[in-house]
Amino acid sequence: MEKIDCAIIGAGVVGLAVARELAATGREVLILESESAFGSGISARNSEVIHAGIYYPAGSLKARLCVAGKKRLYDYCAARGIAHRRCGKLIVAASEAQVGELDAIAARARANGVDDLQRLTRDAARALEPALECRAALLSPSTGIIDSHALMLSLLGDAERDGAVLALQTRVLGGRIDSDGIVLAIDSGGERSELAADCVVNCAGLGAQAFAGALQGLPAAAVPPLFYAKGNYYALAGRAPFSRLIYPVPEAAGLGVHLTLDLGGQARFGPDVEWLERIDYTVDPRRADAFYAEVRRYWPQLPDGALQPAYAGIRPKLHAPGDAARDFLVAGPAQHGVRGLVNFFGIESPGLTASLALATHAAELLAPA
Repeated sequence: MEKIDCAIIGAGVVGLAVARELAATGREVLILESESAFGSGISARNSEVIHAGIYYPAGSLKARLCVAGKKRLYDYCAARGIAHRRCGKLIVAASEAQVGELDAIAARARANGVDDLQRLTRDAARALEPALECRAALLSPSTGIIDSHALMLSLLGDAERDGAVLALQTRVLGGRIDSDGIVLAIDSGGERSELAADCVVNCAGLGAQAFAGALQGLPAAAVPPLFYAKGNYYALAGRAPFSRLIYPVPEAAGLGVHLTLDLGGQARFGPDVEWLERIDYTVDPRRADAFYAEVRRYWPQLPDGALQPAYAGIRPKLHAPGDAARDFLVAGPAQHGVRGLVNFFGIESPGLTASLALATHAAELLAPA
């Protein structure tokens, strides 16, 4: 049976960032990816937003790693020439009742270390975005957008430069914990084998719980429940008259129907959230009908019939519909008692923004006590 130092399960943005981090320290790294290309799961179905770290509870992993990861990500993009733009975001109050919420949002942001938000009057916001309608707004100048594929390609290149190897179409079926470390059951092109690793980092995204549940010797209590939250997004036919992202003041459990842009200027609106029992990326055109009234609260001139199905992404939620949102769950040996194992559960937004910081966190959890 072959034995290696580190196995990374999943070649999404977090898995590639972890591989880069560990390979840079001289560790032998093998990245195991079930699909025929890297970054084809959660990482291929997101809004490519670099988040500022505004909304998350103070002290949470999401808050801490988003803020730290944002700075590192901007620096990394500048150093590597990765396409990105610090376009900024406006959080808009559509009614007088929402204006007071802007102060609460700004206070939460300051508690997270985000100290660059600017309060704008209606006229000041409209001077930046003339097509916008609102009562007041917050400007987040450190919010941006990125070419996520170029980022992942760069992370993989760094990891491979330092000796990491990417194995595509290689599915990890489960494994066991024994005296050789962690023994993984592998299916590569229909051929099954075993691979022993001193350390395993589970970055399998929507499959993270399935792998952890199939790892003999890992306590069942260490595997949290998984809930699929599908976000449907719709693209604008034509070019939007905005240069910044537009987010309404959050209501209920979500951030509302917001406007994001890609680096080519294409506008997308979403999400429309569905809770699913199984993975399904189909976008129903009829679900866009409910968007028009919401979008027209901040963009009254949205034309009829202008929204077309774009894409759907599925977030690996750790809470059931209607329950309070949960933080990232990054569990190392101190949490579950298995030497050399780190599980990433519930890595949704802001996972891309936090990816470099998440990788460092994983390396710290694997460091000798």
